[in-house]
Amino acid sequence: MGHGTFQAGELTAVIGDNSEHENHRAGYNGVWSLQHQSGTRSLFVPGIAGLNFEHIVSGEGEENRDIFFEPRKAPMTYRKISDTECELYQPPTPTFHLESWTTFKMSPPHAIDMTFRCRPDQHAFNFGYIGLFWASYINAPADKSIYFRGGLPGQTRPLWSQFCSQMHNRDSTVRGVKDNFQMTFADDTRETLYKSFSPMQFDTSMFYGNFDDHTFAVMLKSDDGLIRLSHSPSGGGGNAERETTNPAWDFQFIIPEYEVNAEYTLQARAIFREKCSRDEILSEWEAWNAAK
Repeated sequence: MGHGTFQAGELTAVIGDNSEHENHRAGYNGVWSLQHQSGTRSLFVPGIAGLNFEHIVSGEGEENRDIFFEPRKAPMTYRKISDTECELYQPPTPTFHLESWTTFKMSPPHAIDMTFRCRPDQHAFNFGYIGLFWASYINAPADKSIYFRGGLPGQTRPLWSQFCSQMHNRDSTVRGVKDNFQMTFADDTRETLYKSFSPMQFDTSMFYGNFDDHTFAVMLKSDDGLIRLSHSPSGGGGNAERETTNPAWDFQFIIPEYEVNAEYTLQARAIFREKCSRDEILSEWEAWNAAK
């Protein structure tokens, strides 16, 4: 089987590879569904996913849909490690020759820890950098915004900032306050979330959003590259029953310079808990970020 159901603490998650299964659509990997014990529905759009490995970015080939969505298309396998942990393995992909391992581990009472490791097996990134992109398709929340610590350039201190892009691919990516890296792209490539930048900046590599009576937060760290946040108000399509759209709450991992056969790692923690204060979110971040 290409997926499994995991229950730990307050959460029940279905985690799987990019295969099709019943109502789950082919191409979407990661956390197929995530439900809190006090909730009535999955956080993620049914049939799609969250923490979904979506794009490998080289600056070229985006006009080809199979290349643009290579992590969706390339073979991927699921392996259960224990009752609380599993791994998705993707052999070197056809275009970019990027090999990757993603482990998901339930961390009671209300977290999932994700560790992503990758290794470029060939010189397939002609502009010298590797860009990696994850999407979480949120199931028609009343509030489409994400919130993070940061603001506009020139602020004397970070504040809690609300971020909700107006339309898909417009002002959609937020960079860290020290992130000055410029990705190079071939001429006449498509518009994307990761090419369009907001003037806002984040100070802490985490964000949260509101979902029904719950809070969903994503925390990120890596010593190997840059982290960026992205948002789309409609990336997950529409929800006719609720007469609204499904936003995408996304993140990126940028490796400005890479070496063939070197290994690069990104760590993430996704928290899904009953609605809480911002002080509690910061406490969760500080505890996780301080851990080895």
